[in-house]
Amino acid sequence: MPKYTALLRGRALATSHRAGIAGVAALGAAALAISAAPSSAQSTTTHEAAASSAPVHYSTQPIEDVKVRVTDQMAGQRLKAETIAAKKQADDDAAAKKRDAAEAGREAAHKAGEKKAAAEAGKGRGGEHSASRSWHRPSAPAGKSYANSLDGWIRHSLDIMHEQGIPGSYSGLHRNIMRESSGNPHAINDWDINAINGIPSKGLLQVIPPTFKTYHVPGTSWNIYDPVANITAACNYAAHRYGSMDNVDSAY
Repeated sequence: MPKYTALLRGRALATSHRAGIAGVAALGAAALAISAAPSSAQSTTTHEAAASSAPVHYSTQPIEDVKVRVTDQMAGQRLKAETIAAKKQADDDAAAKKRDAAEAGREAAHKAGEKKAAAEAGKGRGGEHSASRSWHRPSAPAGKSYANSLDGWIRHSLDIMHEQGIPGSYSGLHRNIMRESSGNPHAINDWDINAINGIPSKGLLQVIPPTFKTYHVPGTSWNIYDPVANITAACNYAAHRYGSMDNVDSAY
């Protein structure tokens, strides 16, 4: 009996031991399964982390290349604007030259007309000497003097004009002198086309130098600002072109 009992006890212990080992194994497997299965919160967090860790693309293009392209574009626009401005300036210069050439042509034609009129008038009054008036040197009547004023200058000029056969009256001379220079013998026009062409009108009756030289009355001063010389030359010109200074009522 004792031996049999001991045998049964050994068998029971062995069975109990195996059962315990199996239970422990089952519990370990369950724990492993639980730890391996993620919770919903863990799954969401993991998904978001995966989404947030999506690759970000960065440009590898050098910044210097971008700057160069922008600079080139700006330079091209600036060059285009400069080209347009240069073309406009060239067109303006060409138009100005054309206007100047036209004015010069008109001035040359005007001078040619003056010379022709002077020559024709000279022939009609007794030839070349009459035209140039070099045959007679006018002077004031003996014992007569003139005041150094506008009135004196006009009266002196009228006496010389009478001797030379140049028509004109005191009122005609005075009216034109006041309009042209306000009685200032040193007046000069520095803005009209004659001034632009470098031959400004000067003196009491605003005569340009070429006209003064052509119609200068011998015996008077060659100074264009001299009152009597200026008046007589201007009246000589007006007589050839308009018949008399009395017929002039505007720029002439």
